[in-house]
Amino acid sequence: MDAIVLLKNDHKEVARLFREFEKAEDLADMKELADRITSELTAHAAIEEEKFYPMAREEIDGTTDTVLESEEEHHVMKVLIAEIQEMDAQDEHFRAKVTVLKEIVEHHVDEEEHEFFPKVREALGRRKLNEIGDELEQLKSQQKV
Repeated sequence: MDAIVLLKNDHKEVARLFREFEKAEDLADMKELADRITSELTAHAAIEEEKFYPMAREEIDGTTDTVLESEEEHHVMKVLIAEIQEMDAQDEHFRAKVTVLKEIVEHHVDEEEHEFFPKVREALGRRKLNEIGDELEQLKSQQKV
């Protein structure tokens, strides 16, 4: 599978889970959705950091600043994820933290999909992106074990 298609599919799945979270009224449902969101984001960030970002920095001129910013956005997400995972859904800050996480993720996704991914696609082409996508799929399956 094309690496960018795989990453965009992850983005769509997380966006869908955030929409479900926003509609949820039952605290148990909210906690379960938050757990799914944080699990998906953790696996996604791991494959980007382990394979996709280093590859982009190495193979595509002018991507270093974008990758460094993306890694910092991931860091902020990980801090929130850790806090959310430790929280009870009854905590008055629970919904607010998930909402802030959503806003950070939306900003990150927008930059990746509209600025970074087009540069990567143009520089690497279909064959290379399919090879990288296969590696990302394998890494992702290991993350979710």
